[in-house]
Amino acid sequence: MQRILAIAWLTWKAALRFKLFLVIAGLLILAVVGLPLVIKDDGTARGFTQIILTYTLSAITVLLGISTLWLACGTLARDIEECQIQVVATKPIARWQIWIGKWFGIISLNAALLAISGTCVFGLLQWRATKLPADEQKVLRSEVLVARGSAKEQNNDAQIDEETERILQARLKSNPVDKVDLLEVRKQIREQVKADFQLVAPGEYRPWRIDLGFAKNYLHDKPLQLRVKFNAANKSSSGTFLAAWQIGDPNSTNIVQLEPMSLAPDTFHEFQIPPNLFDGNGVLTIVFANANSTALLFPLEDGMEVLYPEGGFAMNFARGLGIIFCWMALLAALGLAAASFLSFPVATFFSLAMLTVVLSSGTLAETVENGSVGVGNDEKGIAGHSVADVVLIPMFKGILAVVSLTKNISPIDLLSSGRAISWTDLGMAFGQIVLLLGGIISVCGIILFNQRELATAQGTQ
Repeated sequence: MQRILAIAWLTWKAALRFKLFLVIAGLLILAVVGLPLVIKDDGTARGFTQIILTYTLSAITVLLGISTLWLACGTLARDIEECQIQVVATKPIARWQIWIGKWFGIISLNAALLAISGTCVFGLLQWRATKLPADEQKVLRSEVLVARGSAKEQNNDAQIDEETERILQARLKSNPVDKVDLLEVRKQIREQVKADFQLVAPGEYRPWRIDLGFAKNYLHDKPLQLRVKFNAANKSSSGTFLAAWQIGDPNSTNIVQLEPMSLAPDTFHEFQIPPNLFDGNGVLTIVFANANSTALLFPLEDGMEVLYPEGGFAMNFARGLGIIFCWMALLAALGLAAASFLSFPVATFFSLAMLTVVLSSGTLAETVENGSVGVGNDEKGIAGHSVADVVLIPMFKGILAVVSLTKNISPIDLLSSGRAISWTDLGMAFGQIVLLLGGIISVCGIILFNQRELATAQGTQ
C-alpha cells in the first residue's frame, strides 16, 4: 500500500505542477457561481432549483469527466513516451502497483475537486433559497430540498403480454402473416393493448391502487404528493383539461374529493394530498374522473406516482455526489487502460469515442427497439431491414446492457426533483460502476501495461 500511495502522491504532484488542480478547481467554482447569476430563473422554487442543481451539477460532471480522461491518458502515456516510467519501473515496485497508484491518485484528486464544488453548490443553494418569497421557500423545503421516496402502480407488463399473445394468436388463425412481419404485428398489437390500460374515455374514470409498502409505517400524519402526467387525444380551446380526483379507501369514510383542477397535457404536475388516506395495508386508492369531451391517456411508466418524505436533503445530496464520483472513477480506469497500450493523442481519442458511445445510448436503444438499422417506410408501416442487423443488433444490445449499468440512476435528475437516493442506490452504483465495470477495465489495462515493452516505447510510438 505504501508503494501505491507513493505513486498516487507523484500523480498529485504532477497535477499541481502543471496547475491542473488549480485550473479545474477555478473552472468548477466559476461554473457553480457564474451559471446561476447569468441564467435567470422564473421565480419559482422548481425553476430556482433547476438552475442551481441541474445546470451546476451537469457542468461539474462534464468538466470533471473531461479533465479525468485527459489526466488519466496523459499521466501514464506521457510517462512512457518521455521515458520517465523506466525510472520508476526499475525500482522494487510491480507494474500493477504503478497502475493502481495512478488510478488512486486521479480519483483522490477527483474526490477533492468534487468536495470543493459540491460544497459550493450546497452553500449557494441554501443562501439563494433565503431570497425566495416565503411561499416558494415552503415549497422548496417540502418538495425539492428533501429526499422523497416514490411508489407506483403494480407493473402491468405480464397482463399486457398475455393479452397481446391472445389477440395475436386469434389474428394469425384468420389472417396468417409472414415470419418477417410477425415481430412488427406483435409490436402493433401490444401498443394497442397498452393503450387500453392507459386510456380514460370521456365520462369514464380510472382507478389506481398504489401500495406504499414498508413506508406506510412512518407516513402517518405526513402529507403526500401526487405526480401526474397525461396526454390528450385532441386539443382544447383553453389548452387545459378538467381533472377531478378522489383519494382514499372506497370501502370506508376515509375519502377525500379534491377541488377540480385545470391541468395542461404533456407535462408533469405535482400537488399535495391530505395525510392518512391509505388503508390498513398501506394501499392508496386514487380515482380520476374524465369530465372532458376527449380521451386522456396516462402513460403506465410515469402517468401516476405517489411521492412521500423519506429523509433530509444534505445526506441525499452527498449520496448524489457519491454516484458522480463513481462515474469519475470509471473514466479514470478507462483513460489509464487506453494509455496502457496507446500513445497520448490516440488514447485520448479512444476514450472520448467510448464516452460518445455512452452518450449515444438513446439512438442505440431506438435502433434495438426497431429491430433494424435499415431505413423503413413510416407512411406504409414497413420496417427497414439490413443484412448488418444480424451483427449490429446483438452488438448494440450488448453495449446497452453495459451502458445501463452506469446510467440506471441519474443523481442530477433525482436531486433536482427532490427524489431520494438511497444507500442501496449508492451501493449498487459503486458495485456496478466501480467494482464490476471499473474492475474489468482495470484488469485489462494492467495486463496490457504488463505486456508493454517500455524500453522501446519512445522509438515505436
